[in-house]
Formats: sequence, structure tokens, C-alpha cells
Amino acid sequence: MATAMNDIAIVGGCGHVGLGLAIAFADRGASVAVFDIDDEAVATVAAGRLPFREPGAAEPLARALAAGRLVVSTDASVVAGADAVVIVIGTPVDTHFNPDPHAVSRAISQVAPHLHDGQLLVLRSTVYPGVTAHVENTLRRQGLTLDVAFCPERIAEGRAMVELFELPQIVGARTDRARERATSLFHRLTDKVVHLSPEEAELAKLFTNSWRYLKFAAANQFYVMANDHGLDFERIRQAVVEDYPRAADLPSAGLAAGPCLFKDTMQLAAFSDNSFVLGHSAMLVNEGLPLYLVSRMEQRWPLGEMRVGLLGMAFKADSDDVRSSLSYKLKRILEFRALEVLCTDPYVEDARLLPLDKVLATADVFIIAAPHRDYAGIRTDKPVVDVWNLLGNGTTV
Repeated sequence: MATAMNDIAIVGGCGHVGLGLAIAFADRGASVAVFDIDDEAVATVAAGRLPFREPGAAEPLARALAAGRLVVSTDASVVAGADAVVIVIGTPVDTHFNPDPHAVSRAISQVAPHLHDGQLLVLRSTVYPGVTAHVENTLRRQGLTLDVAFCPERIAEGRAMVELFELPQIVGARTDRARERATSLFHRLTDKVVHLSPEEAELAKLFTNSWRYLKFAAANQFYVMANDHGLDFERIRQAVVEDYPRAADLPSAGLAAGPCLFKDTMQLAAFSDNSFVLGHSAMLVNEGLPLYLVSRMEQRWPLGEMRVGLLGMAFKADSDDVRSSLSYKLKRILEFRALEVLCTDPYVEDARLLPLDKVLATADVFIIAAPHRDYAGIRTDKPVVDVWNLLGNGTTV
């Protein structure tokens, strides 16, 4: 059977990064084949449903499937008929915070029998610096002549259907031909493309996420300083940023988590031979905030005799993504120090979670762990730990 021809094949295309990209390309008229090893996710997408929350994606997904511009498969051979193959996979660090530089190569090995000379191979996953060159060398040793580019994703989760069309795209390529082809590919989505070498592009992505992680750590450290003296950090922050451009990017305090910022900061630390002192300090501050909050609660209330309601298990507001969520770290700490922990989240599917009304009725004290808009209207006479100041009553604990 002849392989169907497509403009683009996306490897790992049913995940949080790949699916939005596939839908965006298809909605701009490209024919897109998605390959993913997750049978359940493939079946869900093929049926026209999203496997996770992605605002604005449901309608273009339905349009693309109906028009035949998007096909989803667990068969790796779908990449054979594509002009451009985009690799989108998770690239985690291990328990010792060491990156796995071979994760992308392993993903490529799954589809390598179906690659052929003349294709454009785009690495979309955040990678350890040097991985693009490693992939180029591997393909060359296998006798394949492909144009290779590293084009890092830059979207915030939940913003794919907006930011894919609005943000400049970074294209890191070593040859003029690869640069021109990758630029043409992403011009389907956005007008502005920024050119770098692959190594520059790899660092640009890690610098971006590390910079955000550092900013969150600074805010959280400031929060601890203010809170230790009984002062409301958010009240101070609002005064600092009001009509003062040089401080406009000072974020509020909160649980800095998720699958990217911490991981990529640790990848950058590994790249610098673990001399990234700022990055490691940021990790200690951000990862230490849950324990700090619980310790403050113990000082203020008889926590061991109290039921704690944990509101929000996702790693960020209005999301169903629990990857690397610090809410679960909070839960583990509280299970040891409180009488009982009751967890709820309007978006996360987890049989262990309870309805919000039951948690509100049963718990003695609450922590807003993820600032979902659903919680903004909560009214209770019981104490609430609200680092985000979602309720507008201050952040002190």
C-alpha cells in the first residue's frame, strides 16, 4: 500500500506541545499526519476530542478532521510520506537532575526506518545543548541526507491557539537550505522568524525557561522575607509595579511548577558543569515553598488536629495538567503533619479527588494551591492560605 503524502508529520503529536502544533498547521491548510505511541490519546483525537484542556483547539480540530487535513495514527510509517517531520517528545531530567541527551535520538530511532533523503527534520522538544548536532551526525552515519533544524516551542500551556500565530519563531539551522525550509514551514503560522545556529537556539530555549524560573524564585524569596515579618508581599508588590516599568515583570508569589521550568533550569545547570549557582538557588527557593507554607501553618494553628483542604492539584491556573505539580508535594507534607488532607480540582480527573463543596464543608483550613478562577468566588469564615492573593484578602500566613 502506498504511503499517503502529507506536508507535515508530527512525532509525539498527541501531547501538550505536539497536538496544538498539528491543529494549528492543519487549520492553516497544511495536510498533517500525527504519530503517537499513546493508543488512548490517538483514539481520543481521532474521535475529535481533546485529551487535555487546550482553549480554542476543539473547533479547529473538528474542522481539520472533517476536511481530511489531519490524520492520527500509532503507525510510524505515516512519517514516510511527509515533506517535513517534526519531533515533539518530553525530555525529562532524572532523579539526580541529569538530562537525558539521548531521548530525542531514541524517538528518532522509532521512525528512522521510514525517513528518507530530502526530508526536513525539525526538532521541537527542548533539548540539551549539542543534541541537534548529535542527531545530524547520527543521521549522517546512517546514510540519510536530511535537512535538520532546531525550532523550539515557545508557547505557554493553554495558549497554543493564540501564541503559535502571534509569537516569533526561532529557527536554528546549520545550512542555508535547512534554514530556508524551516522558515517557510513556520511562516505558515507566524510572520516573524528569528534565525540562530542550532546551538544558539538550544541555549535560547533554556535561557528563556530558566529566566522565568529565576523570576518566580525571586518573587517567592521576597514573599518569604515579607511574610516572616508579618507583611503582605502582594500589597508591597502592587505598590512596586504600579506605573513603574522597570519593575513591571516582578511576578506574584506562588508555586512555580510544571514540566518545563524546573527541568530546563536543571538542564542548563548540567550544561554549565553544575556551576549555575542562580539556578540551583532558584530550585531551593521554589521547591522549598510548600514546606515553608506548612511550617508557617504549624506555627499559627494546631495543624496536627486539623483537616486541610487543598484547592487545585494542577500545576497552574485553569489547567488540567498535573505534571510536576507542587500541589502533590504539598499533599505529601500535609499527610504527615495534618490530621487529614482533602483534595479537589475542577479540571483534573482523579478518582481520589473530592467535590469542592464537600472539601469546603469538611476542612478546617484551606490552601489555594492552583489559582483556578473557579475559586475566586469562594466565601468562607475558615482560614485560607492564599499565596496568590486570589481572594484579595492578602497573602500572609
